[in-house]
Amino acid sequence: MRHATSTFPAGFERCPFAAALPARAQSYPARPVRMVVPFPPGGPVDSFARFYAEAMGKQLGQAVVVENKGGASGALGSLEVKNSPADGYTLLFATASTHALYNLTEPKPRYSAADDFDYIGVLGGAPVAFAVAPSMPKTLKTLVIAAKHNPGKYNYGSPGTGTLMHVAVERFKQLTGAPLMHIPYKGTGPSMQDLMGGATEMAVGTLGVMLPFHRSGRMHIVGVATARRLALAPDIPTIAESADLAAPFEAMLWNVLAAPRGTPAAVKKTLADATRAVMGSPAMAATLGEQGIFADLHIGDAAAAAYVKAETAKWKPVVAQLGTALGQ
Repeated sequence: MRHATSTFPAGFERCPFAAALPARAQSYPARPVRMVVPFPPGGPVDSFARFYAEAMGKQLGQAVVVENKGGASGALGSLEVKNSPADGYTLLFATASTHALYNLTEPKPRYSAADDFDYIGVLGGAPVAFAVAPSMPKTLKTLVIAAKHNPGKYNYGSPGTGTLMHVAVERFKQLTGAPLMHIPYKGTGPSMQDLMGGATEMAVGTLGVMLPFHRSGRMHIVGVATARRLALAPDIPTIAESADLAAPFEAMLWNVLAAPRGTPAAVKKTLADATRAVMGSPAMAATLGEQGIFADLHIGDAAAAAYVKAETAKWKPVVAQLGTALGQ
């Protein structure tokens, strides 16, 4: 994972906009492509997926239709794609939660991120952020102190057990000793609604999705999981600053396009070439920047698979150390 900085990663803004792909001898895609988002509508993954799908549809000359299939912290949608025909017409807009953490946190996994999927490319991601209700303490240091003085009083909502957001907060609790109680939801949207409705004291999501609510006063972002403050929101401290931690606290919800294992090489190349063109567009760069999403491209099966493998290895000791805190 690259450290988030105050600008897009080096070179991203210089990517030339690739022209539309030339006419192909092969027929793929001859009909609309279905892209499963394994989380409910309204969250950070869904937002990114819809921008990408619209642009990909134009690039491929066939619609890319987003289908939300939430449940089991992204496992249900992932499992459906794993069991679909490997013909390029069913794809998965996967995340760090479904393809780095699932096989680490699930005692009896129903799919293998390494063995059951081919990859089109890693597209980048969004930094994790912690937010509280407007009436709550405005720094994480103060919140930790309050939680320690009132064990069992303060709850936090996450998009689901075993997701990157859940793991990030449990790691934060481990570092600070804050006795925050976990409430899992079926996606970021429902957890934010309960935060703004007063049912929980804190929620974890991504900066881009939470930022409009922060600016409107409906919630207060108390920290972002990056090494430095971001130009997108310079008023928001890093989690390390807000909690007075000695070392940076970093977590990025990255996204990867996956397909069932055995997808033909020609189909994967068509999708990878289209992805390069889409992600190289200045219009896409501007759209992602507004959403707080940072491009970190690893296009092609080998490059994307290597990235997923490295991210899994990075989180493995963290998950092992947390153990029972993640329900294991």
